[in-house]
Amino acid sequence: MLTFKKITLIDAPIEKVWEFHERPDILDILTPPWQPVKIVKREGGLDIGAITEFQLMLGFIPIRWLARHTECNKPYLFVDIQEIGPLRSWEHRHQFTPKNGKTELTDEIKYEIPGGRIVEILIGWWVDFRLQDMFTYRHEITKKMLNSEQGTDNSGQ
Repeated sequence: MLTFKKITLIDAPIEKVWEFHERPDILDILTPPWQPVKIVKREGGLDIGAITEFQLMLGFIPIRWLARHTECNKPYLFVDIQEIGPLRSWEHRHQFTPKNGKTELTDEIKYEIPGGRIVEILIGWWVDFRLQDMFTYRHEITKKMLNSEQGTDNSGQ
């Protein structure tokens, strides 16, 4: 099993960061423009049992991904798992921790690549690179949108 983690301090209170993630258009906002992802369906928000269906493109091959939320502790945590998709397993923990009026945003993903340990060694670096790229974008967008909402956008510095 492989693990990816990204942590960013957001200059906004935890309630605002949670509300931002509850937006119905949040996946459109947080999906990098260079990623070929189509949101097919989203039902249930962040609650337990909520589902999101995506269509990913691997070259010219469409890949279905169905994620289901398995935990929700507003405004601190929600967890989704892959029910259908390209990986053997996937668990994504979205954690929000208050820090002196700000919020520490942590995305932690535990995943398994099909094909076992040898395949993980061969392409795990590539998956990690793609996750780093995607979550750097997501965290920067979150930080920029919430900081500007708070009147503290320092993105030009």
